[in-house]
Amino acid sequence: MIHYTVDKGVAVIAWEMTSSPMNVLNDESIPQFEAALNRAYTDEAVTGIIITSNKPEFVAGADLKMILRNSDKDPAEMLKVSTELNRVFRSIETSGKPTVAAINGTALGGGYEICLACHYRIALNNPKTLIGLVEVTIGLLPGAGGTQRLPRMLGLQAALPLILEGRKVDVSEAAQIGMVDAVADSPEAMMAMARAWIAANPNPVKPWDQIDKKTGKIVGKDNVKVPGGNVQSPVGVQTFSAGTAMLMDKTKGNYPAPLAIMACVYEGLQVNIDRALLIEARYFVKVATSNVARGMIQTMFLGLNEANKGASRPKDQPKTDVKKLGVLGAGMMGAGIAYVSAQAGIDVVLKDVSIDAAERGKEYTRSLLQKASERGKMDAVAADFTLNRIRTTTAAADLQGCDLIIEAVFENRDLKAQVTQEAEPMLAETGVLASNTSTLPISGLATASAHPDNFIGIHFFSPVDKMMLVEIIVGKQTSDYALAVAMDYVRKIRKTPIVVNDSRGFYTSRCFGTYSAEGMELLRDGTNPILIENAGKDAGMPVGPLAITDEVSLELVYKIAGQGVRDGAISDDDTSYQVAKQFVDAGRLGRKAKAGFYDYPENGPKQLWPGLSELFVRAANQPTVEEVKTRLLYRQAIEAARCFEEGVVRTKLDADLGSILGWGFPAYTGGALSFIDFVGPDTFVRTCDRLADQYGERFRPTEALRRRVAEPVAVV
Repeated sequence: MIHYTVDKGVAVIAWEMTSSPMNVLNDESIPQFEAALNRAYTDEAVTGIIITSNKPEFVAGADLKMILRNSDKDPAEMLKVSTELNRVFRSIETSGKPTVAAINGTALGGGYEICLACHYRIALNNPKTLIGLVEVTIGLLPGAGGTQRLPRMLGLQAALPLILEGRKVDVSEAAQIGMVDAVADSPEAMMAMARAWIAANPNPVKPWDQIDKKTGKIVGKDNVKVPGGNVQSPVGVQTFSAGTAMLMDKTKGNYPAPLAIMACVYEGLQVNIDRALLIEARYFVKVATSNVARGMIQTMFLGLNEANKGASRPKDQPKTDVKKLGVLGAGMMGAGIAYVSAQAGIDVVLKDVSIDAAERGKEYTRSLLQKASERGKMDAVAADFTLNRIRTTTAAADLQGCDLIIEAVFENRDLKAQVTQEAEPMLAETGVLASNTSTLPISGLATASAHPDNFIGIHFFSPVDKMMLVEIIVGKQTSDYALAVAMDYVRKIRKTPIVVNDSRGFYTSRCFGTYSAEGMELLRDGTNPILIENAGKDAGMPVGPLAITDEVSLELVYKIAGQGVRDGAISDDDTSYQVAKQFVDAGRLGRKAKAGFYDYPENGPKQLWPGLSELFVRAANQPTVEEVKTRLLYRQAIEAARCFEEGVVRTKLDADLGSILGWGFPAYTGGALSFIDFVGPDTFVRTCDRLADQYGERFRPTEALRRRVAEPVAVV
C-alpha cells in the first residue's frame, strides 16, 4: 500500500493502494504512511524524503466512507481522528528533513494537503492532472491544514476563492498561482529535480515556523505574516467584510461549510500554526457531523460515482458501443445532442427537413468548438476533427447502420410517430430507437415502432452541453438490451444517467412541475410575488418559481396541463391550467414573448409584471418567508415520495440525483427524497398534514410515509 525505498540517502515513499481504485487517506493507509515517515525520520542515513505515487494519480483525498462512519461517532472521537492526521502532516514540516511532494497526477483534498505540508512541490506536466481543495463541493472543509497553509502561502485574496469554490486547476495554473513550486516534463526529471532540491536545502523551515533556540526543534511562530496582508490589514478587512456578505448572498446560509471556512481562516491566521490547526479541526468536526455534509457526501459523491459507473444498468447484458448515431431534428436539443456525441468520438448523422435547418444545428457545434479553441481548451485540429464527425442530411437513407437513433422533434405524438416509422428501418440489426420527449409517455410513442422492445426514452436537459443529467425512460415493452444500449451511450458521452419507468411527465418533469405549480398557488392565494421569488431562492432553488415558469414557457405549461385535462388526469380548475390559460389568452407566453410573470425590456433587467397585483389581489396578512419556503420544498418532496412509491423512479439514489442535477433541488438536503430524512420523517409527515389541512390535499402524506414513521425502515 505504501512503498518505502532509500537510494543515495533519499527515502522515497510511494503510494500504491490495492484496496481502493485510487490512493485515498483512510484507516488503513494513514497508519502505513505515518510508519513510513517515522522510518525516514529515525534513519540517520536519510537526508531527505520524496512523497509520490506509483499509480496514475497522486492521492485523491480522504476516503469519504470513513468520514461518514466517523460522523456517527461522538464528536470528541472524531476530533481525535482529525487532530491525529494533523499531527502526522505537521511532522512532515517539523522533522528537520527536507520533504518534497513529487506530484505525478491528480492531488485533491487531503491529497493536496499532503503536498502543502511538504517543503517543496513539483508537479509532472500531465494534462489530466487536477489540483485543489475540493471539500466544500461535498459539504466539508479542508480538515488537514488546507485552510491554514494555503492562505499562508498564497495570501488571502488568492487562496480564499480556491477553498470556498473548491476549484480544481491544471498544472499550468497551479504553477502560475503558486500552488506548486516547479513543473517537470517527465517522471525521471521530476524525481531528479526533487533530489536536487533536497541536496540544495538540507534544513528547510516553513515561513510560519521558527527554530526554538533552546531545543533546536521547529515550532510555529507566534506572529503570523501572510503575503499581501493578514486579516487585520486593509486587504484582510475588505476581504472578510465583503466576502462574508457575498457568501451569504450566494449560499443563503444553507451550506455551513463555506461560512466555517471563512471562520477557520479568519481565526487561524491570528495564531500560530499549531493552534490554527486545532481551530480548523474543531470546525471540520462540526461541519462533517452535520446533516448537510452527510447528505451531500452520500448523494453528490458516493451516489454520483455509483450512478456514473452504471449502477442502474442491467447486469446480465453485454457491453454495447454506439459508434454511429442518428439525430432527428436539428433544433436546440438535437444540436446539443449532436455536439456532446461528436465530442465523445461518435459519428453523428444530423437530419432535418432542410439542409439549411440541419446546418444551423451543426453551426451550434462549430460555435462551441471555436470558443473552446479560443480559450485554449482544444486545438484547431481536434476541433475540426470533432466538427467533421457531424454529417447533415435530409435523407433517411443516410441513417443506414446507426446503432442508435434519437428523435428530438417537437412534442407532437403524430410527428414523432412519423419520424419513428421513417427512421427505424435504417437502424443496424441490433439498433435502438429513442425519443427525447420530456412528457409524452414512452409506451404510447412505442406503438409507432415495429420493435417496441427496442424503443426507449432518453430525456436530455437544456442546454445539453452543460446539463449533466440524462433521464432514461423504460416503456412497458422496453427490453433490458435497449436499456443497456441507452446506459452505455449516456456514459460514453460523460453524462449521469438515471432510470425511470414510464408515466405521465416521468419523474423529473412531474416533480419539477410542482415547484412552478406551487408558485402559482401562492400567487393565487394573494402572496406577494417578490416574496414568492425570494423565498424560492432562499430555499436553495436556482431561481424563483415564477421566473422558471417564464423560462419554460407559460404556453408549454398550458399545453401540458391542457393535455392532462383532456386525458382526465387533472381537473379543469387546476391552478396551473387556469393561471397559464389566463396568461396565454393575454399573450403573455413567457420569456420568449418578452412577457410573462415578468416583463423583459430591451435594455435593462427583467422586472415582475405590475399587472400581477390586478390579477391576484394581495392578501392583507402575508405568510412568512419560512412558510413559503416550506410550501415550495415540501410540495416537491412529497411528489418525489409518490413517484418512488409508485415505482416511477426505481431507486432513492436516482430520485435524489435526478432532483439535484435535473431541476436544481437544493443539494444541501441530499435530494428531494433524502429531504425527508434531512428534516426527519416524523417532522415531514406532521408538516405535510398541517400544510394539507391549510392549503390542500396535494400536501397530504402517503400511507407508506405514515408507516415509515410508525415503523422506521431503510429506504433503498
